[in-house]
Amino acid sequence: MDQALVDITLILDSTVRLAVPLILACLAGLYSERAGIVDIGLEGKLLAGAFAAAAMSAVTGSAWLGLLAGVGAALLFSGIHGLASINFKGNQTISGVALNFLAAGLTTFLGQSWFQRGGYTPQLSGDQRFNPITLPFANELRDVPIFGQIYWELISGHNIITYFAFVAVPVTAWVLFRTRFGLRLRAVGENPKAIDTAGISVTLLRYQALIITAVLVGIGGAYLSIAQSAGFNNNMSAGRGYIALAALIFAKWRPGPALLVCLMFGFLDAFQFRIQGQSFPLIGEVPVQAIQALPYILTVVLLAGFIGRAVAPKASGIPYTKER
Repeated sequence: MDQALVDITLILDSTVRLAVPLILACLAGLYSERAGIVDIGLEGKLLAGAFAAAAMSAVTGSAWLGLLAGVGAALLFSGIHGLASINFKGNQTISGVALNFLAAGLTTFLGQSWFQRGGYTPQLSGDQRFNPITLPFANELRDVPIFGQIYWELISGHNIITYFAFVAVPVTAWVLFRTRFGLRLRAVGENPKAIDTAGISVTLLRYQALIITAVLVGIGGAYLSIAQSAGFNNNMSAGRGYIALAALIFAKWRPGPALLVCLMFGFLDAFQFRIQGQSFPLIGEVPVQAIQALPYILTVVLLAGFIGRAVAPKASGIPYTKER
């Protein structure tokens, strides 16, 4: 029983770690989508944030400066997306896809040009990374049956970005559904004409949403390279931006259910790590590539089979032209 508890706790611990970038990217997309901006470019922003954070951290030796650089890169990409979709009233999906291609190519090119490591950054250590935080009394309670194991392994021992991600969920719910700013943000995604008629700038609100989006997804990108990993490697976002968008749809653009979907994917990802290299009755050992694809396949199946009817914000993806 003790070993079973340890195994379960370890899987749940991995679930939390793997879900963090998804949670941050999902919350980021929630702000922009609620404001009527389709943000396919979450993948590119994650990747750009991860590279900028690792590069800055490697050069300066400071994880905090790396975090700022990651947010700055995401802000730059959000600015391009806003300019294309809000000011120039371009197709938001095409703009987002273009950002994804730009991030994929630019990070590899700059990584090779700056560090000559095939697109990788140098390995990070010490203050160049966000290290785990041991919560009060975690070591003392470690040997306490059940509770001690859960507190020491599952709750304690994460880095500051992990705790921030989980705190950001109720904060986002409060901002969107309990504040005047949140009401206006949701209204601009549903009926921007009504907001404009009330004398509130649709353009300003949508840019504010993109700024919040950039901050959250930039932190998520930084987590990938200077918290979860010890440096940047090519395409390390690995489709997490797209999964975050799928989680948003599954959760019907609500923060609480979005958290649960992200944790579900994190669990499936953690589970596939645990079963790699094991033999199964009748079929034997499954190829690693098939097991690695399992979280994505199951996510698609679950989203397709259990989502029901999800209605996006009515003005989502529709450029707004002010009537004169």
